[in-house]
Amino acid sequence: MKRYLAPILALTALVATVAPGQAAEKLVVSTWGGSFRDLIDEAIATKFKAETGAEVEYITGGTIDRLNKAKLAKDNPESDVTFTTAHVGWLYVNDGLFETLDLGKVPNAKNLVEQAKVSPAHIGTWGYVYTIGYREDLAPKGMTFGSWADLWDPKLKNSLAAPDFDPSHIIAVSAILSGADPATWEKGQAKLEALKPNFRAFYTNDANSQQLIATGETPVQVVLTMNAYYMKGQDVPITVVIPKEGGVLGIDTVAINKGSKKAELAYKFINIALDPEVQAKIAQLKKGSPTVTNAKVDPETAKLPGVFTTAEQWKTQAINIDPKLRAEKTALWRKWFAENIMAR
Repeated sequence: MKRYLAPILALTALVATVAPGQAAEKLVVSTWGGSFRDLIDEAIATKFKAETGAEVEYITGGTIDRLNKAKLAKDNPESDVTFTTAHVGWLYVNDGLFETLDLGKVPNAKNLVEQAKVSPAHIGTWGYVYTIGYREDLAPKGMTFGSWADLWDPKLKNSLAAPDFDPSHIIAVSAILSGADPATWEKGQAKLEALKPNFRAFYTNDANSQQLIATGETPVQVVLTMNAYYMKGQDVPITVVIPKEGGVLGIDTVAINKGSKKAELAYKFINIALDPEVQAKIAQLKKGSPTVTNAKVDPETAKLPGVFTTAEQWKTQAINIDPKLRAEKTALWRKWFAENIMAR
């Protein structure tokens, strides 16, 4: 009997060790492709796999494309976790696509900066700013861009580029320079229209932005800091500055899709994303600002313009457009910008 019992006991032990792993073997994450997907994989998923044994599978695409797909799959989400921008995250929330987070299951969330507490359903994982980047060798001699107002200098005629997919940065700046704010953005319309002669191009993505400044076609840009520092790593001689008014803050966020069958695993993933060591690694790899106050960032990274490591920097060096307002106005802003600024 013993010789039959031993194999049965061994098989039972094997099943016992495999079954728990099988129950949580894969978490599906929706995110951008390219370097952002690689950042999540290297900084977050590696630690997540080591601690849980679960694999991470990615669904990648553009910000709005993924939102539209999520709407179509509302009752049966194809992913468990979604990374998106703070303001587009509000569009998910408004459509009932995200779960309300139980932050008791995310212990590291207790160290979030205030700006990263975007909504009850999505929280910030890293920050950045859109600011001014320029080629010192090609920009007008002596220009240092201490203020956003410098972009209106006639010497920059036909020199400037900005993103075509999100004009909220320059719309907010134009409003502020006109004595208004993003909520009363119409007061800055005339100011922004006065900038038209200085625009040369409107870039469609980060790669297009890099091409335009690397070739010198647009020696000055409204640029994403994380992309600008990537360019510097590719030997593009771009200088990044934060104007006295501040850079326009952006925060990328994480959330759990409503209807996910892997919610508990998703909470573990989010908690790891906010781990101070993971946050420091995100800053090192991509030059994003940590969204937790206890991350110890490498001094060389911490001194870069637009990398915020203190509550004071988050407050005084950033123009923070209310993400909920931004979500409400995005379609209107894009339409107005396309018709009145991009149209020649």
